[in-house]
Amino acid sequence: MEQSMQERLDALTVERQRVALGGGQAKIDKQHDKGRLTARERVDAFVDQGTFRETGMFAQHRTTAFGMDKVDAPGDGVVTGVGAVFGRPVHIASQDFTVMGGSAGETQSEKVAAMMEASATTGTPFVFINDSGGARVQEGIDSLSGYGKVFYNNVLLSGLVPQISIIAGPCAGGAAYSPALTDFIIQVRGAQMFITGPGVIKSVTGEDVTAEQLGGVDAHMSKAGNIHFEAENDEQALLIAQKLLSFLPQNNTEEPPIVEADLDVEPDEVLRDLVPVDGKKGYDVREVIARIVDRADFLEVQEGFARNIVVGFARITGRTVGIVANQPQVMSGVLDINSSDKASSFIRFCNAFNIPLVTLVDVPGFMPGVAQEHGGIIRHGAKMLYAYSAASVPKLTVVLRKSYGGAHLAMCSKDLGADRVFAWPTAEIAVMGADGAVNVVFRREIEAAEDKPARREQLIQEYKDTFSSPYMAASRGLVDDIIDPAYTRLQIADALELLANKRVSRPSKKHGLGPS
Repeated sequence: MEQSMQERLDALTVERQRVALGGGQAKIDKQHDKGRLTARERVDAFVDQGTFRETGMFAQHRTTAFGMDKVDAPGDGVVTGVGAVFGRPVHIASQDFTVMGGSAGETQSEKVAAMMEASATTGTPFVFINDSGGARVQEGIDSLSGYGKVFYNNVLLSGLVPQISIIAGPCAGGAAYSPALTDFIIQVRGAQMFITGPGVIKSVTGEDVTAEQLGGVDAHMSKAGNIHFEAENDEQALLIAQKLLSFLPQNNTEEPPIVEADLDVEPDEVLRDLVPVDGKKGYDVREVIARIVDRADFLEVQEGFARNIVVGFARITGRTVGIVANQPQVMSGVLDINSSDKASSFIRFCNAFNIPLVTLVDVPGFMPGVAQEHGGIIRHGAKMLYAYSAASVPKLTVVLRKSYGGAHLAMCSKDLGADRVFAWPTAEIAVMGADGAVNVVFRREIEAAEDKPARREQLIQEYKDTFSSPYMAASRGLVDDIIDPAYTRLQIADALELLANKRVSRPSKKHGLGPS
């Protein structure tokens, strides 16, 4: 007897409920016992209530070898679809660890790639929540090919739409390369990411290491610099992703959203005393950032890596800005290999997605030393020069205090295309610090003096008065204005408004060949 429509609808409801359970209630409970949400719970917590539209719910693998013909894998271990975050559409893939450990097979990867293609077609961000035991070895080369499709689409989306990866569980082997190809990685504490696990490392190199030591949050944030945000749990990771998206445009053809504008630009006298006049004294540049951005709201990126430079997103009178600032509290704010990599990557992202750059400068130079030279400080430092020079978004620079040598140029000087350069009265802009310059220029004069220390101090002061003040740079047109620190927010806000429609014409070419 043929089924009625109602009977068919009832059957559909039953099938949806079965698939929604993934690997079953026992495995869901096990996931909860680990303190982790399920794939569907993560999606529901991430998107605006009632907005998620799933695609590929009934997809299944087609493998029959190695007993796979008897394996039921609902959704093939991944939940895919589109939902809204703060009212704006986002395409999502969330691996389901309750289904074959979230292992990636041919069908799963095709579902993920389909979401990425939809992101490209619709100009919407792509978010991939990783929780997988790795490649589905039962599928052999088909599984490997699936990874290739995902990697290829990661590259196609690069610079087109924002891509965010959340590492919410294991992410091992080839799977780790997809997050590495995205713009931002958020890792949950307790989740691990690595190419080769502890067992393989032990057998090949003899090194003993735990999974957490090898690929946990601390390893990737403070040592490797592979991740951009760390989260205590799934819920916090999803909140970070939501906040991050709130600063970003949907794609490279749009401007960032202007929301929650704080139009207060009254003089802030506190700024006059935040930065010590003595260039050898440290301070936390994030206190300066908090005074010039809307509601002191600053989303710092890679907070635990290369802490001698600070990067992140904020708003100034409602407009999203990317902030790059030397951190005198750590290593005197010097530029080294890691800080150059961190900053240049962030600058390139901001330029790709039309986000103006605000650079706060207090830098003594590039880090000297054999390790830095042999580690490639020349090519790594050159990334800063390349990124700022290539950036065509509005570029505003504020010199707070020291700005010496090549590092002065690397921190978005006028010569690298800064649209506006402001300097505080405490700014010292020179080829090098006065102490070092005097030793080079006046070495013989100091040696010939009767009172060498007194003559040296006299010459240091003369050098500072001549070259190290902001007035010399201003006289050469390298500083647009010397400003009262209290008016910094007002000056930046005015410049952002003026430069909102900035257009730059560059030579036609496929792409530049920046330092590696």
